[in-house]
Amino acid sequence: MGKKTDDELPRSLEVLWKRTERRPRGSTQALSLDRIVAAAIEIADANGLHALSMARLAERLGCATMSLYRHVASKDDLLVFMLDAAPGKPPVIDVAIHGWRGGLERWARELRAVYFRHPWILQATMGRPPLEPGQLAWADCGLRTLADTGLSPDEKLAVIQLVLSYIRGDVQLRQGLTMTNAPSSSWDSRETQAWYGRTLARLIDAERFPALAELSAAGSFEPSDDDADGVADFDFGLARILDGVGMRFHVR
Repeated sequence: MGKKTDDELPRSLEVLWKRTERRPRGSTQALSLDRIVAAAIEIADANGLHALSMARLAERLGCATMSLYRHVASKDDLLVFMLDAAPGKPPVIDVAIHGWRGGLERWARELRAVYFRHPWILQATMGRPPLEPGQLAWADCGLRTLADTGLSPDEKLAVIQLVLSYIRGDVQLRQGLTMTNAPSSSWDSRETQAWYGRTLARLIDAERFPALAELSAAGSFEPSDDDADGVADFDFGLARILDGVGMRFHVR
């Protein structure tokens, strides 16, 4: 067989874009690709990507490990299928009703919720541009909110990348923050937030870290009953970003 060229897609992407057929063989007809991917997502959601192995996946599905390879060539291919399926369909956003800003705000909030449901997606897509149709559908949805703004294609892409970076950063801070001796590895845990506030108060002093000391004394690092999931903080930052976009590009 000839060597693949750079323009040829991996088989996993060929399958997703329906350029090849899925043809399970042998006695594993009940073991579909969709079922395998769904089980893999469940494992990654519950325990992280590090806990996902073909052996563990086979055990969960009640089949032999080799049976999986009739549907998925490798763990890397499995991850491609997972990244395509996990986000689900993007929202249907009526820009005529909500405007570009309201539409982009909804897109950002719903994508943030996807990352909280499936935090492993951030790890799997770090430094990796999307090629899966499921991932690209979300990118296309965000870009469509800017359709009537008069922005150039490059400007639309820059705005989406800016908002996406903000979403990812917020989720990584709140859900992926791991601290030694903290009660929980999730920043959304009230115990972790309280622990961090107490620890910071013990470590900093006003002479060396005057700005941080002011916030600590004001209780800014303590858990808030009004914003336990960080939505208010997220919305505040998102609004300031979109304020800037509107002023820079003179869009309303």
